[in-house]
Amino acid sequence: MGRSAIIGLLLLGFLLPASAVPSAKAKAEIAQLMDALSESGCRFQRNGSWHDAAEARAHLQRKYDYLLKKGKVDSAEQFIERAASVSSMSGRAYRVRCDGKEQDAAGWFNGQLKRLRGAM
Repeated sequence: MGRSAIIGLLLLGFLLPASAVPSAKAKAEIAQLMDALSESGCRFQRNGSWHDAAEARAHLQRKYDYLLKKGKVDSAEQFIERAASVSSMSGRAYRVRCDGKEQDAAGWFNGQLKRLRGAM
């Protein structure tokens, strides 16, 4: 193998995205975010339809499992950004309604993550 071929292979290794694998801490944080949703009693909107917390959790779990399989999530922040914020089908932002107050799901999950990390 010539020098240019070796250099090409090395460069290719740097250019290809690495598969993301969440650490034990990230997995625990994501599980805690899912638990927070389940226990919240909040409603979750996706693509214009409202769902209860159990349905929302099941949906987000399917998205998370898919992202794990594809190596596309390695932190709680990536879980929020890639699974819990926006519909991958329509591109519409998810919404959360708790105690009559509605907000983007990204803000709700980021607030939960901040609260969880403050308690650790």
